[in-house]
Amino acid sequence: MSTIVLAITGMHCASCGMLIDEAVEDLPGVRESRTDMKAERTTVELDGSGAGAAEVVAAIEAEGYRAQLL
Repeated sequence: MSTIVLAITGMHCASCGMLIDEAVEDLPGVRESRTDMKAERTTVELDGSGAGAAEVVAAIEAEGYRAQLL
């Protein structure tokens, strides 16, 4: 199991965080995604059996936000 933290830009409200979490949690191997809009961060727990950081970033950017691994 591993945890990655990403800086997110482009969020405007709590619904943005929910959209990001839903998109990330749809990826295989993601156990949990927690987005903090005020901190502009998303923390993702991966179980090592599927998606990695690149796939998480791609899923977030596909929703229209910018994501950068910290």
